[in-house]
Amino acid sequence: MACAKHFAAYGAAIGGRDYNSVDMSDRLLWEVYLPPFKAALDAGAATFMNSFNDLNGVPATGNKYLQRDILKGKWGFKGFVVSDWGSVGEMINHGNVKNEYEAALSAITAGSDMDMESRCYKNNLAQLVKDKKVPVALIDDAVKRILRKKFELGLFDDPYKFCDAAREQAALNNPAHTKIAREMAAKSIVLLKNAGLPGQEKNILPLSKNIKSIAFIGPLVKAVKQNKGFWDVEVPGVDSNFIVSQWEGLQNKIGTGTTLLYAMGCEIEGDDKSGSAEAVEAAKKSDVVILSIGERRDMSGEAKSRSNINIPGVQEDLLKELLATGKPVVVLLNAGRPLVFNYTADNASAILYTWWLGSEAGNAIADVLFGDYNPSAKLPMSFPYSVGQIPVYYSHFNTGRPATNDNNRNYNSSYNDLSVFPRYEFGYGLSYTHFQYSNLQLSKKKLKAHEELTAAVVVTNTGKYEGEEIVQLYIRDKVGSVVRPVKELKDFIKVKLKPGENRLLTFFINREKLSFYNQQLQWVAEPGDFEIMIGASSEDIRLKDNFELIK
Repeated sequence: MACAKHFAAYGAAIGGRDYNSVDMSDRLLWEVYLPPFKAALDAGAATFMNSFNDLNGVPATGNKYLQRDILKGKWGFKGFVVSDWGSVGEMINHGNVKNEYEAALSAITAGSDMDMESRCYKNNLAQLVKDKKVPVALIDDAVKRILRKKFELGLFDDPYKFCDAAREQAALNNPAHTKIAREMAAKSIVLLKNAGLPGQEKNILPLSKNIKSIAFIGPLVKAVKQNKGFWDVEVPGVDSNFIVSQWEGLQNKIGTGTTLLYAMGCEIEGDDKSGSAEAVEAAKKSDVVILSIGERRDMSGEAKSRSNINIPGVQEDLLKELLATGKPVVVLLNAGRPLVFNYTADNASAILYTWWLGSEAGNAIADVLFGDYNPSAKLPMSFPYSVGQIPVYYSHFNTGRPATNDNNRNYNSSYNDLSVFPRYEFGYGLSYTHFQYSNLQLSKKKLKAHEELTAAVVVTNTGKYEGEEIVQLYIRDKVGSVVRPVKELKDFIKVKLKPGENRLLTFFINREKLSFYNQQLQWVAEPGDFEIMIGASSEDIRLKDNFELIK
């Protein structure tokens, strides 16, 4: 069953620390943090898991407003809510309840149907009913919700339906699964930079399949389990059989005419540089260097909050030594979060952000490196220059003293020692080809509340490779009863084009896309002027126009 988690606002934990408190306005909650959960519900999510944080002083596990008023009330959710691991009992630590008896009372009353691990329900619910603190109707509702999902899964017909060794083996060895895993991994890789050597216009990627020699260097080149990322499923004795390392992926891709050289260079962490000499020698013998660096798989994920998100250890020092050979260096950045890597960004010949790509990581990376898949992914968050910029996001308010550039920092909302803009903005991602945006046409300039407006744009592949582009629609409400963001992503279309091919794309704009929560938490679209922006990222806006919403 699909589970939407963690409900709600856990992404805004103070200081970026797991399990920490969240303090926010209702308007921010409704406009930014609740919509993804509503979308998950509408898409058919069977269960919701509440979050560890308190929201404005009330733990989510015991938060009636979130679970009964919004989720089960206003949204009509018919599935069940499960606590996060031990979160019912942890309300004692929050200081919201005195003991497990009160914790069970608070959670069941608020709408948590299943207690995961804390045993507060097991040890206290029956007594709470006997003490007339909890109506049987609440217990019945929770039980019905859970049993209904078990019935839908077919567990009444076969309680061991999913505990089937033969089924497990068939799933693990299904070629269709492998194919999809490879495709998903390739589609997740973001091309951040594609230049080459200084003074050369030619992009280094994609690599030629006729290349004579490649030095594949770095602590993650031959790693196997590192490609799985955090909170993966362990398959003892089997993992190494189906996870394709990055080294194996390149071996599978190159022909007999290409020599593949290897050196680890350094570890992910620590200050040992003794392996750099071997790495430099390998680089000198190659036509191109591929450097695979980043985090360990368990450096991102739950309880892995870091105050320093620079590339760990001496990995960027290794890059400096490799660049000194004069060879082009393609960097693969493996991580589960945005990292800070300014030296790499400024100096590497090309950069692919590979995240953690799973069992087909090696093959997918090779597909992108050699152009069998043209990278199309865009960043789902902004990457900072420094942790001092965090939180950094594109949909910020303008303020009374907006910082429009980094050249004028006098008495405006900027930094004196740092750019106000991110290193890589939300929606950013390059391709091996080029896309031209042209001929933005609005179907009308004045839009009545009950009407729909179309924005049509022509996108043309002007490069040499077939590729996919994610065309993004942003809107700005210029004047509102409460201040509105400088832009908000309202839609996007992914289009695949052959070289020279163009396509007319049409976006639909209606009252819903222009609405927001006002001071009274009413969902309204206020008459006035709007700016429409279409581009390749939140900063790379190619076309603009304006229209007016009228009564």
